[in-house]
Amino acid sequence: MFRRQSGRYVATFAVDEVRVLRKVASEVVGLLTDGFDHSDPVVGRLFPEVYPDDSRSNAEFRRYTEGDLKTAKIDQAGAILAALPGEAGEVRLDAEAAEAWLRALNDARLAMGVRLEIKDGTDLGEELDEAVAEDPTSSRVFQLSVYAYLGYLQESLLNALIDGA
Repeated sequence: MFRRQSGRYVATFAVDEVRVLRKVASEVVGLLTDGFDHSDPVVGRLFPEVYPDDSRSNAEFRRYTEGDLKTAKIDQAGAILAALPGEAGEVRLDAEAAEAWLRALNDARLAMGVRLEIKDGTDLGEELDEAVAEDPTSSRVFQLSVYAYLGYLQESLLNALIDGA
């Protein structure tokens, strides 16, 4: 999907891909703004405790770092929104934007992984097959497909960055 071309990282997206990426990036922004809640397991995954056995030190660390980290995550999701074409079309990223996309895609996958209860040992193909067998029109099938697509996109961009280094 992504390829290096004239010092940029380029990919062409279909209209459905643009819609999915726009929705996913917007949901991450919403989670980090209006929906920001420390009791939400997704927020816990995106902002893990540095000192899990020391709540006081963890709170102090959070006080000094959380605002900047949250702003960076919002900006990274915003980089996806800013670069996407209106419908279908090409995305051309410089190295800085490509790095922001990678971090935003990772955040989106982490968030989805928590919601979908994906663990380190989860076989995504098997999980998708089971969901399709249960109900091929379910929202879980769609969400697992989006999760897999984000992983493919992330890997594609990472490989383009590595090849261009």
